[in-house]
Amino acid sequence: MVSRNEHVIQPGLGREEKGSCMLVPVIISGGAGSRLWPVSRETRPKPFMKIQDGLSLLQSSMLRAAAVSDCKAIVVVTNADLYFQSKEQLEAISSGMNRAEISFLLEPVGRNTAAAIAMSAFLVQDRFGPESIMLVLPSDHLIKDQKAFLKLVATATDAARNGSYITFGIIPSSPETGYGYIECLGSYSAGHVCDVKRFVEKPDYDRAKKYFDSGNFLWNSGIFCFRTDVILTDLRKHAREIFDKAHASWTVTMANPANQSNIVRIERNVFPSIPSISIDYAVMEHVGNIKVISSEIGWSDIGSWRSMSELVAPDTNGNRLVGDAVLLETTNTYIQSDGRLIAVVGVDNLVVIDTPDALLVGRGDKMQLVREVVGNLKLNGHEAARWHRTIYRPWGTYTVLEDGPHYKMKRIVVKPRASLSLQMHKHRNEHWVIISGTAEIVNGDKCFTLQRDESTYIPAGNKHRLSNPGDEDLLLIEVQTGDYLGEDDIIRYEDKYGR
Repeated sequence: MVSRNEHVIQPGLGREEKGSCMLVPVIISGGAGSRLWPVSRETRPKPFMKIQDGLSLLQSSMLRAAAVSDCKAIVVVTNADLYFQSKEQLEAISSGMNRAEISFLLEPVGRNTAAAIAMSAFLVQDRFGPESIMLVLPSDHLIKDQKAFLKLVATATDAARNGSYITFGIIPSSPETGYGYIECLGSYSAGHVCDVKRFVEKPDYDRAKKYFDSGNFLWNSGIFCFRTDVILTDLRKHAREIFDKAHASWTVTMANPANQSNIVRIERNVFPSIPSISIDYAVMEHVGNIKVISSEIGWSDIGSWRSMSELVAPDTNGNRLVGDAVLLETTNTYIQSDGRLIAVVGVDNLVVIDTPDALLVGRGDKMQLVREVVGNLKLNGHEAARWHRTIYRPWGTYTVLEDGPHYKMKRIVVKPRASLSLQMHKHRNEHWVIISGTAEIVNGDKCFTLQRDESTYIPAGNKHRLSNPGDEDLLLIEVQTGDYLGEDDIIRYEDKYGR
C-alpha cells in the first residue's frame, strides 16, 4: 500500500514527454563517507547525516532537486540495502517536494559514478526520451545559496540542450588538497560558462596553491548537466565495456515486470562486473564539448570533520560545539556529542566526536587519517566500521542496550502498520515486554495482542512474528538468552519487505 504522502512514478507516467528536453535531476546517493566516521558508517552513511537545519544531506538534495524549474520527476540512485532508509527520508519531507515524483534505482553493489550514470541514462531514456536532460547531483553535498544554484541550473540546461556537457566548477576560496580541480581555457568569473581544458585529481598543497594563484582553476563539484542521448553515445565511444555491460544489465533488469514501477532493482549478475570508475575518467576527460560554469553557491562537499566543523560558528576561543560540553582553557577545538556530556581541559586544535558506541579524538590537522581508522576496523572485522548501535530496518529500528555471555538486551521500535518477518531462531529464546503501543503477536500456533506492561516468551524453535497495527510507534524491550545470539540465527518464512 502506498501512503498518501508517498510520491511515485507510475508505469507510463511522463512518457508523453518523450521527444522534449525534459529536465530530470539524478541524485547519486552512494559512498561510505569514511572520513566522517564514527557518525558515517556503511549501513548509515554520510547522506543520512543531519546538518544544521535538521535535514539530512540526502533530504536537502531531494528538496534542492524538486525546486528546479518545471521538475516533474527525480531519479535517486542508491544501494538496494539503503532503499528503506532513503524512502523514509523522502516521506519525512514529502510536503516540500512540489509533487515531484521519485523513482529509485537500486544498485546491488556500488560501482562508482560511471555505472550509476549509465544505468540512470537508460532509465531516463526509456521513460522520458533520449533528448531529456539529466542534472546529476551528489547526495552528500551542501549548497547554501539555493537561489544562485537554481539560476546556474537554468544556464546549464540551456547549454546542454545544444549537446554540450556542463559541469559546475566552484570558485576556490583557498588552496585545497581535498578536491579535484577543473582547468578553464582562460580566466573565469562567477556565472560565466567557459571551455574546459582538463580535469586534475586532488593535488598536494604546492600544486593546489599554484592552481589557486593562477586564476583559471575551479574546484570540481561533481555536478553535471547533459542530454541523455549524448552521454550514452559517448559512453559507447569512450567506455565501451561500461556501456555494453550496463546495457546488458538494464535489459535483464527491465525484463522483470516488477521493475516497471517507481522502484527499479538492478539485477545482480551482470551489474557487479561493470568496471568501477568515475564518470570523469570514463567520459569527461575524453570529450571536446565540455564546458564549466563558474559557481559561487555556498558549496561544500562535507568531506571531513574539518568541513563539518566550519558549519558551526566559533566562540571567542575558536571552539565550535555541537551538543553538551564544558571547555576549560581550550582553543580551536571542535566537539560533537550525541547525548553525553563531554569535558575538555587544556587542549588546542582537537576534534572530538562522540557516538553511543565509538569515540574519535584527534588533532584537527590529522583528520585525513580517519579513513585509515576505518580501514583498520574492517581489516580486523570490527562491527563499528559497518554498524551503529542503533540498527535501521525496513520496519523500524533496534538498539543493543547490553550484550553479555548468553544474553542480549534490545530496545525495539516498530513503525506504524509495519511488521517483522515470520521467523524462527534455532539457538535463542526471546522475551518481549511492551513499553508503549499495541503489538500483534504470532507465537507458535497462537495469535494475540499485547498492550503496555504485558509480555510474552518465545522459545527457540517457535515460529513468531511481531506487528504494529496502530498509528503510533510500538516500543518494546527484547531480552535474548541462549548459547548463540548472532543476527544470522534467523530463518524467514514470510517477509513483506522481500528480504
